[in-house]
Amino acid sequence: MSRKLFAFLAILLVASCGGGRDTTAPRNLDNACSILQQRPHYERAFERAERRWGVPVHVQMAVMHQESKFIGNARTPHRFALGIIPLGRQSSATGYSQALDGTWEEYQEKQGGRFARRTDIDDATDFMGWYMNETTRRLGIPLDDARGQYLAYHEGRAGYARGSYLQKSWLISVAQNVAIRSDLYARQLAYCS
Repeated sequence: MSRKLFAFLAILLVASCGGGRDTTAPRNLDNACSILQQRPHYERAFERAERRWGVPVHVQMAVMHQESKFIGNARTPHRFALGIIPLGRQSSATGYSQALDGTWEEYQEKQGGRFARRTDIDDATDFMGWYMNETTRRLGIPLDDARGQYLAYHEGRAGYARGSYLQKSWLISVAQNVAIRSDLYARQLAYCS
């Protein structure tokens, strides 16, 4: 009996640590092939999301690079009053996809299930695929349009529809960089062995 209890506790401990998966950033984030060679489970997750939702791997990777730099437990910085009094984080964005609490809860309710975690690459890529697919359905932004998808991802679909990004030149520049990275990743992925 004690062996079974010990085995159960060991499994529970491993599961609570994220299943033993590395949540740190891979090296050489400018090379899609290198990222996927270092983290083969990323490739499986991206491809699964592409099959399910139609979002190209290179678009998912470019958005994830911008949002979290592939750091599984990424969080937004703390805000401070008077430079020293902590006020909490800038937003509730967490994990690979930097999904906000409310959007993540909507995903869990509609697709991911209540045990989906933002710090799990499989759940994060599925979330991104679901969100971008829904963006295409509602706003008509093509799934391979990394710039448009990123703007709607960052601003939310309602914000994008209102054109909230038009007053944010810095965000338009970031979205253009996401598009450039997406094109770079697409070219690299075409030659991965």
